[in-house]
Amino acid sequence: MHLSRWLAAGAAAFLILAGVAVPQPAQARDVVAFGGYAPGTIIVRTGERHLYYVLGNGRAVRYPVGVGRLGKQWAGTSIIDGKHLHPAWTPPAEIKRDKPYLPNVIAGGSGRNPMGAAALTLAGGQYAIHGTNNPGSIGGFVSYGCIRMYNADVLDLYGRVGFGTPVIVTR
Repeated sequence: MHLSRWLAAGAAAFLILAGVAVPQPAQARDVVAFGGYAPGTIIVRTGERHLYYVLGNGRAVRYPVGVGRLGKQWAGTSIIDGKHLHPAWTPPAEIKRDKPYLPNVIAGGSGRNPMGAAALTLAGGQYAIHGTNNPGSIGGFVSYGCIRMYNADVLDLYGRVGFGTPVIVTR
């Protein structure tokens, strides 16, 4: 084995043993056994840091996600009330208060835009399921309550859901 491969393998093993998130591919979804919900329902299990899109017949597409950090998590039910490709982002008041240096609007498509490739807004307007331009945040407790996905995964989900799709968030 080449020394560089040995060092890379050793570094990855160390990070895994140390509990550090190792970056995953830009698409990490898979189909898993999953039941108990109607087909077409989105289930987010924040403790697992996974989102499930129920296919039916005991199966769901499972996506890794980033979820709300301590004190920012929520649980409940909602529906998809908006679908946006390359959305502009206006920081909510709470984020703007914590990070006053942020601009009032970040254009869609900008590498600085935390919404990534697409956003599925939830009824009430406070939260969204969206992509991210920071793929290293997937799998962590990282947001102000939104659900973050790899851009390729949010685009896949975007194509599967419509307005009114039920969303259930559990801890």
